[in-house]
Amino acid sequence: MTESVLIADDHPLFRQALALAVGRVLPEARIIEAGTLAAAARAASDAAVLRLILLDLKMPGAVGYSGIALLHAEQPDVPILVVSSAEGAAAAEEARAFGAIGFLPKDSALEAIEAAISGALHGRSRVPPREDNDVANVRNAVADLTPMQLKVLLAVLDGQLNKQIAYSLHISEATVKAHMTAIMRKLDVSNRTQAALVARSLGLDLRH
Repeated sequence: MTESVLIADDHPLFRQALALAVGRVLPEARIIEAGTLAAAARAASDAAVLRLILLDLKMPGAVGYSGIALLHAEQPDVPILVVSSAEGAAAAEEARAFGAIGFLPKDSALEAIEAAISGALHGRSRVPPREDNDVANVRNAVADLTPMQLKVLLAVLDGQLNKQIAYSLHISEATVKAHMTAIMRKLDVSNRTQAALVARSLGLDLRH
């Protein structure tokens, strides 16, 4: 079965550039392109043999590092390489903390992107710095959420009511409530407001 690589970026020209880099490193790979986080999540869920995900943080539907968290939940064994215009060393460290194997600025040379793709395919990654145990525990809790639970949590962060969440995710309000109960248990919080605060503490409300 043909291996595939998912390129999630809302700029078609940059997707083409990434596809060129992938083609040089993994010439037989099938390229799957997605311009929104929702499309990327669907593609990740449906892909049979997915070797790598190339992800831009600043995509429609993404909030902070939610794209990494969601795609990592869909395909926990597939490396995620972030290629984004998000600035600063903190962005790179946060990306790795949420499950990315590496981080590259979008203005990186094509050769650097190819090298990063090759490294990601071989499981090479810089070890993230040590962090506060409480923060690490919360991040682990977020990583333990299912894709649907993450979608519900992100909708809550967006200020949506249960009825709106149910409509947008095509589930019942009772299912939304069940997911919120599970989310609050996993995050060790007692209400929606605290759950939102936990997520915000992890940067999930940072709109890039």
